[in-house]
Amino acid sequence: LHRIKASGLKLRFCTNETQATREKFVKKLKGLGFDISVAEVTAPAPAACRMLKERSLRPHLLVHNDLVPEFAEIDKTNPNCVVIGDAAENFTYANLNEAFRVLIGMEKPVLISLGRGRYYKETDGLKLDVGAYMKALEYACCVQAEVVGKPSKMFFESALAEMGVPPEQAIMIGDDIESDVGGAQRCGMRALQVRTGKYRPCDENHPHVKPDAYVNNLAEAVDIILQQL
Repeated sequence: LHRIKASGLKLRFCTNETQATREKFVKKLKGLGFDISVAEVTAPAPAACRMLKERSLRPHLLVHNDLVPEFAEIDKTNPNCVVIGDAAENFTYANLNEAFRVLIGMEKPVLISLGRGRYYKETDGLKLDVGAYMKALEYACCVQAEVVGKPSKMFFESALAEMGVPPEQAIMIGDDIESDVGGAQRCGMRALQVRTGKYRPCDENHPHVKPDAYVNNLAEAVDIILQQL
C-alpha cells in the first residue's frame, strides 16, 4: 500500500464489513500494519444511512451489535423497512423471525441488505454470511432485497465518485469472485482475483465471471499495477 500511495495512484478500500464501525475496522487494519484512514473506506452502513435518509425510511435493524453506532442518527421508531447485515451471533431464530414479522406486516415490504455474500473466511474457518439470511427473508416474504455494498453497481460507483476516477481507469483487487471481481467488472472496471482469503480453486471455473488476471497475493497485484504505469 505504501508503494501504491508513493506512486500517486488513488486508493480506496471497498469493504462489505458490517460487523464493526469504520473506525473499529480501520483500527484493526492499522494494527495489522496497514496505512489507512476512515476517509479511504467505502462501507455499506454509511451508504445505507444515506439511502434511508433520502427515502425517509425508518429501519428495524438486524445487524451486529458493534455496527449499531453507524445508525445513531437514523430514526428507528415505528419501522417501515428492515436492514440486515452480517449479524453473526445475532442471527438467532427469534431475531430472524422478528425481522420476518416486520416485513410480512408491510403492504410493500422493503428489505435492505448490507451485502449479499454467501460466506467469508476467518481464522477458524468459513462462516455463513449475510446473503444466506437475506435469501431466507426474501423467500419467506416474497420480497427482493435491495443490496447496499459489493457487488452492487451503486456501491462501486460511489467509491469511484469519491476518488474522482472513471471506471475504465480503476482496478479492483479482491478475493471474492462474485462480489469483488464480478461486481467491479459489471461497473466497467478491471479486476484481479487474489488466490488468498476466501479464494477457492473452484472459483477459476466460475461459469460467468472471469477475472482480468489471477495473482497469488496482494504484493503481486501491486507489482502488476505499477508495471503498467
